[in-house]
Amino acid sequence: MTEQEFTAADYLKKILLAPVYEAAVETSLQPLKKLSARISNQVLLKREDQQPVHSFKLRGAYNKLASLSDAQKAQGVVAASAGNHAQGVAMSASKMGIKAIIVMPQTTPDIKVSSVRELGAQVELVGNSFDEASQHAKQLSANQGYTLIPPFDDADIIAGQGTVGKELLQQDTHLTHIFVPVGGGGLAAGVAVYVKQLMPHVKVIGVESQDSACLKIALETGEPTALEKVGLFADGVAVKTIGTETFRLCQHYLDEVITVSTDEICAAVKDVYEDTRAISEPSGALSLAGLKRYAQDHQLSGQRMAAILSGANMNFHSLRYVSERCELGEQKEGVLAVTIPEHKGAFLDFINMLGGRAITEFNYRYASDQEANIFVGVRIPGGFDELHQLTDNLQQANYPVVDLSNDEMAKLHVRYMVGGRPNRAIEERLFSFEFPEQPGALIKFLQTLGTRWNITLFHYRNHGAAYGRVLAGFSLPDNDNDEFTQHLDKLGYEVKEETHNPAYKLFLSR
Repeated sequence: MTEQEFTAADYLKKILLAPVYEAAVETSLQPLKKLSARISNQVLLKREDQQPVHSFKLRGAYNKLASLSDAQKAQGVVAASAGNHAQGVAMSASKMGIKAIIVMPQTTPDIKVSSVRELGAQVELVGNSFDEASQHAKQLSANQGYTLIPPFDDADIIAGQGTVGKELLQQDTHLTHIFVPVGGGGLAAGVAVYVKQLMPHVKVIGVESQDSACLKIALETGEPTALEKVGLFADGVAVKTIGTETFRLCQHYLDEVITVSTDEICAAVKDVYEDTRAISEPSGALSLAGLKRYAQDHQLSGQRMAAILSGANMNFHSLRYVSERCELGEQKEGVLAVTIPEHKGAFLDFINMLGGRAITEFNYRYASDQEANIFVGVRIPGGFDELHQLTDNLQQANYPVVDLSNDEMAKLHVRYMVGGRPNRAIEERLFSFEFPEQPGALIKFLQTLGTRWNITLFHYRNHGAAYGRVLAGFSLPDNDNDEFTQHLDKLGYEVKEETHNPAYKLFLSR
């Protein structure tokens, strides 16, 4: 029987008989009392961070290894992963006495490498990307006879993850909605196929990050379709292409798929912490961000809604970024560019216009005798409706204002650079770059671009993510366009021109 022939009843049987509790534990379904009161719905959190490897991935990995023949177990297994799947496979193999090789990119943080080794697996560091590591794992499987353990697109993996759905219905038979994070789709497929057979009235909703929505594009095209690129903040769901079998099940059994922003994910990480004192990884808080968005969009109240906290293997340094962005995600802070007159008392006049609202950030530098552009963060307890009212009031009082609350360049770079203007007009063009955080990445950037054109502006800040972000300006005459484009292609990094970005125009350009 192939995976394409598995029926819903087949999956139900596989989920019910999955021996995952030889390694995994039944995790708690915890009420989030503060968030429930705030959004007028009963919100419950399925705490998969309580697993021995702090992620649901252990379930699928163990179920897959348990399904192997004695000969396959004796030969050993191999998997490619830089995250939770690696730890799930490593622990499962250790429990069963199976040799496990985990292939990880050379850029994998030491803490993740050491965690996998401590679980008893052999680690091979290969390449600078997951694709290179994955290719090496496939070669090991073909050449050495190791069984390749896929991260999501496998019936036994899906069934193992589906035990989360089984527990949810055992723990609460009054649920109205279940929100499931979607990366490759294994967890969403397993939960949905189980729940829809036993309690079809319960809505099962997949949640994706806006910058890695591989299921959303697959539903639009009717088949698994590769994204051109994925954002890596929520690295646990940073998947370019949904699995074939996971897509088949998600397409049939999920009620809906929604996407959320990075800021909304950061706000959900904070919500989890405030109610549980647990620190979720970004992908772990994804489903809760979706729950909040869904409840707001549909104006729901009195519902009983569960979200799956899928993991808590957080890179500690990422907390700085989460802290900076969570209030924007909660719609409790607005970021504005405001032009005020340059005279004594102008700042006080502007503060009075804010009507007592707290200022969270203020950036200014003298630019001319006539006017000044200020970069200001404002606390907005009433959400973005209040922000829109504030900007209207400022405009009516003759304060030109631009709302930068959704401007990524402004939030990532410009807020730390306000006041830096050239003292004369220059032929400057501005670009944002995204590149893997690995040794030599910055040198490659400078060797490719910095020796040919003068860099007129540069900002980099490490947010603890797998990818670094740089904002750079170049003195670039028009007749150099073709050559510059060729160098960008040679560089191979993700790039976007920002020359016409309003934050740049207001604060950094002459």
